[in-house]
Amino acid sequence: MKYCHHCAAKLILRVPEGDDRPRYCCDACDRIFYQNPKNVVGTLPIYGDQVLLCRRAIQPRLGKWTLPAGYMENGESSLSGAIRETLEEAGARVSVQDDCLYTLFNLPSINQVYMFFRAELVDLDFTAGAESQAVALFSEPDIPWQEIAFPVVKSTLKYYFQDLPVRRFPVRMFDVHHGEDHTVTTRLISQSPIGVDQ
Repeated sequence: MKYCHHCAAKLILRVPEGDDRPRYCCDACDRIFYQNPKNVVGTLPIYGDQVLLCRRAIQPRLGKWTLPAGYMENGESSLSGAIRETLEEAGARVSVQDDCLYTLFNLPSINQVYMFFRAELVDLDFTAGAESQAVALFSEPDIPWQEIAFPVVKSTLKYYFQDLPVRRFPVRMFDVHHGEDHTVTTRLISQSPIGVDQ
């Protein structure tokens, strides 16, 4: 960010009065520009004991499998964004219940927050969207675990298949950290005390 969106003056990176971190500031019109984390939202689309996965047609992780997800748009809720992304990436229509939030991941090192919602496929009329090479249903033994695109997706799938036999799906929150050596660590930091019967 170099220039003010309001008056086109050059921005200065400094700590504004009363703040505790550097912000892009415009001294010409006294505007402060805040940069905030991006929200990524998606679903865990379910049909019986199977989940719907998409093979990525774009970078990063081209050709790897993932849950349908993407960035929230302005003017939409996290859930409506997740449903929209599912339709765009997997051509899948889903229904959700009131207790559908399932996993939340904080990724402070890349300034992102991921949220996944449990959703039921309305029908089997799904097809790969522009960002997917393929879309398919998988039972637990058939999931291509070594080909899962992102650690947050792998964690969500593992917990889902752990919870499925008892039909209790607590909401879990994690912190995800990326090391300088390219390692990724995921730590569970919160879990609702009682899962919900489904």
